[in-house]
Amino acid sequence: MLTHVDQQGKASMVDVSDKPSSSRQAIASASISMSAEAFELLKGNKHKKGDVLQVARIAGIQAAKKCADLIPLCHPLMLSKVAVDFSLYEQAQRIDITALAKLTGQTGVEMEALTAASVAALTIFDMCKAVDPRMQISDIQVIEKQGGKSGHFINKDNS
Repeated sequence: MLTHVDQQGKASMVDVSDKPSSSRQAIASASISMSAEAFELLKGNKHKKGDVLQVARIAGIQAAKKCADLIPLCHPLMLSKVAVDFSLYEQAQRIDITALAKLTGQTGVEMEALTAASVAALTIFDMCKAVDPRMQISDIQVIEKQGGKSGHFINKDNS
C-alpha cells in the first residue's frame, strides 16, 4: 500500500496524528573522495574558503532542520539533536561523513539524517571545488534507525 498518495492517486503527506510519540534516532552516512592536494589542504585547514569541516558540520545541522522545506512530503520535526562528524582517510583521500538525527515524536528521522550527511558532503565539494572539481560524493545511505513501529534497523550490507 502506498502511503504518500491519496485514493485519487494525488501526492499526500501521511497523517501521523494518531501515532504514539516515541524516541527515534537515525544515523546516515556519505563519503567524498578528492585529490591528494585538496585532501592535504582540507586536513591542514588551508583551503581559501576557510575551515571546510566546521562549515560542513554547520551546513549539515542546518540542512537537517530544513529537511521538510526541501523534501515535499516530509513532516516538519522538532529535532532534539543533530550531530555531524567526519572521519578522514588519508590513503584513500576520502572523508566519511556520519550524521545523527534524534527526536521524540510521531515519525522517523531518516530523511533528516540523510539530508544532513548529503548537504555536509555538498558543502565540502563547494569549498574544495576550486582545487579539485573532480571530487566524487558517494555511498549516501541510512546506517541505522531506532524507534517507531518498525523498531531497530541496522543496514547490515554496509556496517
